[in-house]
Amino acid sequence: MRTRTVYIPLFDGVEALDVSGPMAVFAGGNTIQAARSPGTTAYTLRTASCAALPVRSASGLTLLPDEDLDMLSAPHTILVPGLTMDDRQDRAPGVVAWLRENAARAQRVVSVCTGAFLLAEAGVLNGRTVTTHWNWADRLAEEYPKVTVNADPIFIRDGKVSSSAGVTSCIDLALALVEEDLGRDAALVIARYMVVFLRRPGNQKQFSTQLAGQLAHRDNLREVQQWIADHPDGDLGIEALARRAGLSPRQFTRAFTAETGISPGRYVDQSRMETARRLLEETRDSVEHIARASGFPSTEAMRRAFHRVLGVSPAQYRTVF
Repeated sequence: MRTRTVYIPLFDGVEALDVSGPMAVFAGGNTIQAARSPGTTAYTLRTASCAALPVRSASGLTLLPDEDLDMLSAPHTILVPGLTMDDRQDRAPGVVAWLRENAARAQRVVSVCTGAFLLAEAGVLNGRTVTTHWNWADRLAEEYPKVTVNADPIFIRDGKVSSSAGVTSCIDLALALVEEDLGRDAALVIARYMVVFLRRPGNQKQFSTQLAGQLAHRDNLREVQQWIADHPDGDLGIEALARRAGLSPRQFTRAFTAETGISPGRYVDQSRMETARRLLEETRDSVEHIARASGFPSTEAMRRAFHRVLGVSPAQYRTVF
């Protein structure tokens, strides 16, 4: 079996978890490969910085690279971790220059979280569809109009370029790469050892309805948001919600949409979907019971919603989680 070289560039302000999380997954792949075929290695893991200098991570942890970035040979995989975001325009310029010169030679290029900004600055993401941390997705799209940004999935694979969202989603993407390289059984063993799921679908949403929908400013609208979350199986039609807010249906719809950025109907749909997901993850209740408890008119309606939003059935979702 051939060994895949994984290079991870380091720089001041790097997110340490974006480095250690994927490395732990790939190291697990090495353990499994050694058990399968003693003396063989699945991955050679190398970290590098400009002039091989130590770097200080965003959390204050000092990282010692293996070597000088300019001394690296052609890699199989380049994994670019995220960085602290501010208004500086000189984000890791040495790393960007190295990526501009070397990314095309790699068989796989991976960004974690805001690492997508470095790849975009290097021109690697032009014409690609990528994701990043939801808080920075709009900024990525604004600064790099040649890049298509989808803020919803936890990771996206577009040809040889893969990108993941924030923090722990890098582990999901790394597991997907190990599954591609070593098979599903290997990825499953690693996931179990790390006490994570194998594996969250790449199109799983990054955050909850309550987080995705901006919290309303007015007390009466915030109370309606809480009511929706607490009573997914109740009457959540526009007229009923408007009465609870003390507004006419038209006034309520306008105000709710203006303050949350999402229509009441869509907010209710997403909240019910979130309730169903949580019940599938945390209980052994039947799918029929969960559909009723989540406010879906039928099991079939919930099934269609899951396929539309997640691309899997409720039963498949429960298997994954």
